[in-house]
Amino acid sequence: MFKVRLKKGKEKAVRQLHPWVFSGAIENIKGAPQNGDIVMVNDNSDNFLAYGFFNDKSRVAVRLLEWNLETEINEDWWRKKIAKAVKSREHLYTGDTNTYRLIFSEADFIPGLIVDQYADFLSVQILTSGIERIKPIVIEELQKLLDPKGIFDRSDASARAHEGMETSSGGVLAGLQPPDFVSVKENGIFYHVNIADGQKSGFYCDQRDNRRMVADHSSGRKVLDCFSYSGGFSLNAFRAGASEVVSVDSSGLAIETLRRNIEINDFSKIPHRLIQSDVNKQLRLFRETNETFDLIILDPPKYAPSRSALTKASRAYKDLNRLAMLLLNEGGLLATFSCSGAVDINTFKQILAWAALDAGKEVQFIEQFAQPADHPVRSSFPEGEYLKGLLCRVN
Repeated sequence: MFKVRLKKGKEKAVRQLHPWVFSGAIENIKGAPQNGDIVMVNDNSDNFLAYGFFNDKSRVAVRLLEWNLETEINEDWWRKKIAKAVKSREHLYTGDTNTYRLIFSEADFIPGLIVDQYADFLSVQILTSGIERIKPIVIEELQKLLDPKGIFDRSDASARAHEGMETSSGGVLAGLQPPDFVSVKENGIFYHVNIADGQKSGFYCDQRDNRRMVADHSSGRKVLDCFSYSGGFSLNAFRAGASEVVSVDSSGLAIETLRRNIEINDFSKIPHRLIQSDVNKQLRLFRETNETFDLIILDPPKYAPSRSALTKASRAYKDLNRLAMLLLNEGGLLATFSCSGAVDINTFKQILAWAALDAGKEVQFIEQFAQPADHPVRSSFPEGEYLKGLLCRVN
């Protein structure tokens, strides 16, 4: 087997079961492994540490899989990992919810594989060369376990580029082509999900619990949902009895999808406005026209894809939240989120404190949000904790 020997003192994270070995930690490599090959990782004295798959195009040169020397990483090993991840989510599939994440990459000990379920269809992202090697096993095991109508490839092009992989062509991996819109249900609300062309894998099921929790504060309030996408927070606010809902997103497809979702849930009679616009621009326009709200939801895209982008992202988060605070009525609520893994919860609180100072507001943190059970955080991989949010009372 190919062997990767680490520099002296670089074995600590591996012994603590962290799944990444960076290229700078490697002393030398015995043999010439190809991307996706399984390698043995040893410390500087050549003592065994773990097995993982190799990639010389990525900053993460080895993604670790197994810390037991006697365990062989073969087809049966992969099938057991896939089956275990799927089984751990069985309790989530209920009469009220039929969409959730089945496999969450490193968190489920399968680095580079993400699988989301949308009713009878699966959306798959293959983001590492090691998973690309075993793609037939993955697809076959998912078919055996779940018997979906179809499995669709939504592999993220930028993530594959970082791994030195060719852009995935997308398309059907097994079964049927999904229809233009797949009907799914989350917390009793229906959504039309565009698997082929929607953002990410088609839907953001990581906000499932948070949508319900924010909705608990929507009754009788005028709600502004920013970066509304297909309307998760908007629809929950409708059902909770909001007096009016204003939804803003820059995507025409997102706005049209939300319009469909309002209709299929019979919320059309509730006062609402759907605005296709850049959120920052629209917030400034609301300010100019003196329009205010009782509850504002900010769920922006990832501003800090890495720690190197943290300073720039912090400024963007601060300005966005400052604008929102200025639009709230006295004692209004701000539900604000960050999906940037590089922004931890304490950093996010500090950003909001700066935004409040700039806005001349006093802010109380009254509730904290996180990712749900189908997006677990592995204790040895804190980087998997990416979604955080706060409910703020603004005075």
